[in-house]
Amino acid sequence: MKDRYSFIAVLYPDDNGISIEFPDLPGCLPCAGSLDEAVDNAREALGLHLWGMEQDGESIPEPSSVSDIPVDEGGVPMLVDVFMPPFRDKLTNRFVKKTLSLPAWLADLADKDGVNCSKVFQNALMEYLGVKQ
Repeated sequence: MKDRYSFIAVLYPDDNGISIEFPDLPGCLPCAGSLDEAVDNAREALGLHLWGMEQDGESIPEPSSVSDIPVDEGGVPMLVDVFMPPFRDKLTNRFVKKTLSLPAWLADLADKDGVNCSKVFQNALMEYLGVKQ
């Protein structure tokens, strides 16, 4: 099991958006409404697909070279890479304990209002890092 994978995706834009296929990974077929969204969706779909293959004990193929990938008319090949540890952690929902410090008055106010500080910290950290939930 590797931590980083790179596969060629082929983007097929049309009037309704962008269809994406990974010729080396049958069944991995995301789509998008824009080029920016296509890059994000392709990476997420690749990570999810590979994680599923890992979970099912399937062997992950060696990626083909871009010159060996068949591209139909209008298709645009794109290299998509994914770093798997964050996908694995997120999908297995593994939590780690982090210690943080707050001013006593703020902690008291949060406790009084029944604030789940762990959830607030998670949400703030995801927003700060630009991570989609």
